[in-house]
Amino acid sequence: MRTRAVRVRAEWAMAEQGGKQSTYLLAPILLIAVLFACAVIRGPNILAQSGFGSAILVAAPLILATYGLMALAVAGRGTVDLAVGPLVAFINVTVVKLNDLGAVTGPFGVFVVALGIGVVYQLVFAFIILFVRVQPIIVALSGFLALSGINLVILPRPGGSAPEWMGAWGLGNTIFSPILAILIIATAAWLLFTRTSFYGNLRMMGFDERAAYTSGVRIYWVRVGAHIIAGLFMGLSAICYTALIASGDPTQGTTLTLTAVTALVLGGVSLAGGRGGVTGAFLGAVNLFLISYVLATFDFGPIQAFVTQLFYGLILVLSLLLTLLVPAVGRHLSFVSPFGAFIVLSAIVVTIMLQVATSETYVTAPPAPIEHATDLVSRYLLLPPPGVERATLVLTALQKIVLAAAGVLALFTLVMRVAAVEAMSLRLGAFLYVVIGVLIFFLFVIIGGQTHAFGYARGLAP
Repeated sequence: MRTRAVRVRAEWAMAEQGGKQSTYLLAPILLIAVLFACAVIRGPNILAQSGFGSAILVAAPLILATYGLMALAVAGRGTVDLAVGPLVAFINVTVVKLNDLGAVTGPFGVFVVALGIGVVYQLVFAFIILFVRVQPIIVALSGFLALSGINLVILPRPGGSAPEWMGAWGLGNTIFSPILAILIIATAAWLLFTRTSFYGNLRMMGFDERAAYTSGVRIYWVRVGAHIIAGLFMGLSAICYTALIASGDPTQGTTLTLTAVTALVLGGVSLAGGRGGVTGAFLGAVNLFLISYVLATFDFGPIQAFVTQLFYGLILVLSLLLTLLVPAVGRHLSFVSPFGAFIVLSAIVVTIMLQVATSETYVTAPPAPIEHATDLVSRYLLLPPPGVERATLVLTALQKIVLAAAGVLALFTLVMRVAAVEAMSLRLGAFLYVVIGVLIFFLFVIIGGQTHAFGYARGLAP
């Protein structure tokens, strides 16, 4: 009876913490909207099919590495494998070296080698933590240093060649590619994994290992399973990375480790364990890719790489500070749905994308006859008013109506959500006071404008 009570209390606490997880997603959702809008404006080539294909190719290794780190972070004990970058590089140079020797060249052999190395390394990592009882951070740093040196022994400098069949994978000239298939399958596997009892035990162990042990969870087996899952995702990350550079590079470990850990924290995954999700990890990794893309559109000269690393470090520090502030701020933002925020911000970003993607097609000629149904969207939503000689931000009448209606609907929804939340409390919150004050201010502005116009009509105003 006592064991069941402990398990129920732990599950209730995890459910409460899982409800707060959505609050942590607001920051990466807002950031990804801002960064994607900047990326579209600064580098419109990303909107082309080849642009999206290249973006998927470049972001896939980071996304998969973040998934692998997430499995370890959720397990608790501060188990974050800082050797993820050197491990991916180790698999990369091993696959390239074996291909140059003619030992492993086919897809089946490459996948077996890559996934096998990832799993074996993570098993060694797990056994040292569990049976030798060394702190995870010590094991991670030791693995980082050891693998960094071994990589230079295997391949002293960047070079070699990836298997020939990987050449088409790394072209990036189309959206639909094997890299996208790997990414979709890996994400779907994570989503299915979150529905299993093993994942529930994993979260419980990361949230409170003693409670999980008391409730009957085999914590050793669960932790070993988390390391195996991490090794599989790191092996997939190394395959995508090899397809990206089509060669071997033993020097990329530090960069990937920093970006993956930053993406993990930015996505709301707790390094203390018990909290994390594939959505947050994905958003964090995409944000890091967009930051590098936006910075690449600026010319910083020889310090380009240093500026990028500086921004990564700043975002990591800000993400850690945000983790401390979210519980306090979340009480005042509980009425904001991350899904609703995502929909609203997506609509804004799509509008910017349409503006940028169709700016070269704007014409000053009158619109086509009404019978051409295919031109309706262009006529009423994309084309500027007649007389505008080039693409500007001047809106048509219908665009103004649509934007005004969307704004009124968003404001009405916000006020209703605030009213529903504040109705449960004994007093009005500060945010609702601000909304009411803004509405009253606009009411006075409208009344003042109408009064002034009436005075002009009667000849009373100067």
